[in-house]
Amino acid sequence: MSEERELSYEPHVAAGEQCIALTADFRLTQKLRGHRYSVDDMLVAHLAATQDLTPRRVLDLGCGLGSVLLIMAWAFRRASFIGVEALEEHVHYARRNVALNRCQSRVRIVKGDLRDASLLDPLGRFDLITGSPPYFLPGSGTLCADPARAAAHFELRGGIEDYAQAATRCLAPHGLFACCASAAPPQRATAAFEDAGLTTVFRQPVVPREGKAPFLLLLVGQKPHQAPCPDAPALVLRQADGLRTAEHIAIREWTGLP
Repeated sequence: MSEERELSYEPHVAAGEQCIALTADFRLTQKLRGHRYSVDDMLVAHLAATQDLTPRRVLDLGCGLGSVLLIMAWAFRRASFIGVEALEEHVHYARRNVALNRCQSRVRIVKGDLRDASLLDPLGRFDLITGSPPYFLPGSGTLCADPARAAAHFELRGGIEDYAQAATRCLAPHGLFACCASAAPPQRATAAFEDAGLTTVFRQPVVPREGKAPFLLLLVGQKPHQAPCPDAPALVLRQADGLRTAEHIAIREWTGLP
């Protein structure tokens, strides 16, 4: 699901690209055809930013174009940020988008694989970690010829299990890991958290439209052991008539978008 609004002014946009509104005053450059900003990114950023936490250091795993990272930078103006990304094209766009929003002094993009401990360990510990992992297994569908789109959709460099393990490695003692995962199978994400030594302190199914099954889970994990949490009420994005629900509108308004 694409969540975007084109700007009347599009700085440094080449043929085949566009510049969209990410928040009221942050922008994102992306390809017209290729991996693009989606509702998953907005939901993860909103989830992370609305926890009872004011982070000093934030890490985004598999940062892609930089969308979640930049919404977080917009929300926490005094924090410092690192995005880890393996795909060269995504690194290129993420760094452009950091510069576009004049965040170079507090946002850094590191090229590398989030499964590489030798890459993660020197980065230190973080109060807040985010991630929007792909959630289609290789072989479960036709792999897109575009490497960026393929990497965004298929678990070519790991799935929720690898993101959870990376988060555990980088979390400060009382830090939080906020992410999304596929809703099917329903217990996969929770099991991935448990295997990584994380307690699931928040879990919410996301329904694309009234009457449909959940397609996504929003999760928050933490290192200290706590009792498992029940699922929060499902977040429904669109009514049966296709219009956004009040909850969906409220999340968009939080970013300053109509």
